[in-house]
Amino acid sequence: MSTTHSKVAVVVGGASGIGEATAEQLTRTGHQVVVADLTGDAVVDVTDEASVEALMAGVLDRHGRLDVVVNSAGTSTVGRIADLELAEWQRVVDVCLTGSFLVIKHAARVMEAGGSIVSVASLNARQPGAGMSPYCSAKAGLAMLTEVAALELGPRGIRVNAVSPGLVVTPLTAPAMDIPGIREDYLANTPLGRSGTPEEVAEAIGYLAAAEWLTGEVLDLNGGAHLQRYPDLLRHIEAAFG
Repeated sequence: MSTTHSKVAVVVGGASGIGEATAEQLTRTGHQVVVADLTGDAVVDVTDEASVEALMAGVLDRHGRLDVVVNSAGTSTVGRIADLELAEWQRVVDVCLTGSFLVIKHAARVMEAGGSIVSVASLNARQPGAGMSPYCSAKAGLAMLTEVAALELGPRGIRVNAVSPGLVVTPLTAPAMDIPGIREDYLANTPLGRSGTPEEVAEAIGYLAAAEWLTGEVLDLNGGAHLQRYPDLLRHIEAAFG
């Protein structure tokens, strides 16, 4: 067991994109960071409860404490509700919502007062997107899960928050950005007129993790896109592929 007094952070889904930037941000602010993903040193599958439980227990055993957990694991799909296979719905919801529940559950079991849990939600927690029913539903559920967890864990001194990014180009979103019209539609509906960066989201996560009188917050971070409409992704996809 480690005897260090540095804060220990686990970034779930930390191998790329927002998770990777968050791991770097927390390292810069003095945390010992454990990056957990489907690949890498700390392997975790958020859809497998035993895997999530083993991750949290292993970090506690190795480092003696767990101060910050960031849940940034995610996936998505596109398809109209009437055409969507149940397996696709379940795959997205299992990662984005049930996986988040498992991360919060097992982080809460090993954290002490002063602990902080931050999840990555989405603009789609509040804005519907045609063809994105499982992702939108999961992220909206994650926003409410964040608030319920904040209520339950607050008396133990554990804070639970989330950040809801708009368009950020990552390995998850990059394929959609190659489809003609999608990026332009996003930016036309973003008052600040640009996409965000993983580093900007990571800075917000760092703030949520550190702010000692803040809990139950689902922070919109999207250049004002929540004030307008969500792009019609299906229209652009169908125009490109028929």
